[in-house]
Amino acid sequence: MAESMKGLKRSHRCTEVSSENIGETVTLMGWVQKRRNLGSLIFVDLRDRSGLIQLYFEEETIGEEGFKKAGSLRAEFVIAVTGTVEKRSGAVNENLATGDIEVKVESIRILSESETPPFPIDADITVKDELRLKYRFLDLRRPNIQKNLMMRSKVATLTRQFLANEGFLEIETPMLTRSTPEGARDYLVPSRVHPGSFYALPQSPQLFKQLLMCSGYDRYFQLARCFRDEDLRADRQPEFTQVDMELSFVDVDDVIDVNERLLAYLFKLCLNVEVTLPIQRMTWQDAMDYYGSDKPDLRFDMKIQDVSKLVKDCGFGVFSGAIKDGGMVRGLCAKGLGDVSSKKMKHIEKTAKDYGAKGLAYIQLKSDGTVKCPFSKFMSEEELQSLIQAMGGETGDLLVFAADKFKVVCDVLGALRLKFAEELNLLDKSDYRFVWITEFPLLEWSEEENRYTAMHHPFTMPMEEDLDMIDTEPGKVRAKAYDIVLNGTEIGGGSVRIHQNDIQEKMFECLGISKEQAQEKFGFLLEAFKYGVPPHAGLAYGLDRLVMLMTKEDSIRDVIAFPKVKDASCLLTDAPNTVDDKQLEELCLEIEIPEKE
Repeated sequence: MAESMKGLKRSHRCTEVSSENIGETVTLMGWVQKRRNLGSLIFVDLRDRSGLIQLYFEEETIGEEGFKKAGSLRAEFVIAVTGTVEKRSGAVNENLATGDIEVKVESIRILSESETPPFPIDADITVKDELRLKYRFLDLRRPNIQKNLMMRSKVATLTRQFLANEGFLEIETPMLTRSTPEGARDYLVPSRVHPGSFYALPQSPQLFKQLLMCSGYDRYFQLARCFRDEDLRADRQPEFTQVDMELSFVDVDDVIDVNERLLAYLFKLCLNVEVTLPIQRMTWQDAMDYYGSDKPDLRFDMKIQDVSKLVKDCGFGVFSGAIKDGGMVRGLCAKGLGDVSSKKMKHIEKTAKDYGAKGLAYIQLKSDGTVKCPFSKFMSEEELQSLIQAMGGETGDLLVFAADKFKVVCDVLGALRLKFAEELNLLDKSDYRFVWITEFPLLEWSEEENRYTAMHHPFTMPMEEDLDMIDTEPGKVRAKAYDIVLNGTEIGGGSVRIHQNDIQEKMFECLGISKEQAQEKFGFLLEAFKYGVPPHAGLAYGLDRLVMLMTKEDSIRDVIAFPKVKDASCLLTDAPNTVDDKQLEELCLEIEIPEKE
């Protein structure tokens, strides 16, 4: 039966006790990790969020009743003990912070009993995600998950401290706002007071933080909850947290400067990792040309090489034909992968096709000196050797080529570059490689909508030197936008905002947004801009992604207390779920679910 803790007060967490406390009486509370009954002695490992400490029970010290209680303990019982700290009598456990001490228990209370959990509360066990998330309250007890969430808390606290010291004000923006369908799908909230009308949960605080700049708040930040109804990935959730900021009277360099110092501050205090400043910058065009991605992983050096000029007149029609059609031929040299098996080569070809390639041309320079090249019969020996030489190919290397339009070539070779890095074990999670990607295209063409769309959002400032192309060659206009990338993952992005009316009108025109539509969607922001708007810029980090990389996890679910699964449902609470008819009536809603085919 559970006992009260009346009259007891915890003196320490488990690992707050050390050899300096030997001889002192302490009161500890936590969960039973393990019990070992040796007859005359009972040992118990006690766990709380700080870690483990060893307790031991002797009948002559604790009495018959207390010894009996100790003998009844099972994993996950919640107990309170009072006892004396002693030097450990047995071998020191070097793996524990408290490995050189133990507590001789003088009294025990069982505060709560536990059924046998569906999986052990242990950092090293493998449990199916579905089971972990169904019993997330137990999964959250595991030391590795607790360590992750404590790291998240530390990052949030230090971020607040740093930005406050830099003159930023923490200001909350609304969670219930209006839908502005320009980007991902909104989560909608029906209004009871305004039947037939809906709020939207914010995809970001973008418009409100720009309004705060109009209102003279100069430097704003917020740890903002955001919501996007989009398909999930390992680094994506329907609800997430942004470290959001906006600054007035600044340009690109000012925003980059304060954020570089913030990152250096966080990594030094959280991980004792020195971030070398300034962080490398790379234009979007260079990132795509050399790495096939606007979020390049720079932990390894495997650049894409353009061989279009070399092969434009060769006998291999796949190469020459792609170039005649306005495309290109580019390749990768994977050092040390020349001896991959035929089966593995088929997997590599499948990856290329998954990313849009019609096939994959390759040359295997095997370690025994032989060469395997399925297209060699279409090229002269001289052409083939020139191609190998241009790629820097040596014995033991694998050369792969993509021949197509720019986007397909980048997608294919960018994906293969990462696949090869995994094969060669080049991705060290302890190596933190940052890079700023700058000068993004302002616009991208949407085949689906048959119009230009904003690569970031409609309020992104074009680079001044490209303004004269906005009417004639809008696709070539670069934006004053910047992303911060860490180990191949975009952890944050932002831009300088448009504050001049004529440029904003031109931007809307390029996007096919009429004055009436602009007024309907963004009228409140445009109205504010009539009353004196300062030049301003901002940036937002994905806090979840940042902490995921800092804790060396593969999924943001391991750094979020209560995450959703792939279909955006919560296995713990069974959300989303149906609601009472009465609630629907109050909201003037009728549900009609289409029949599944």
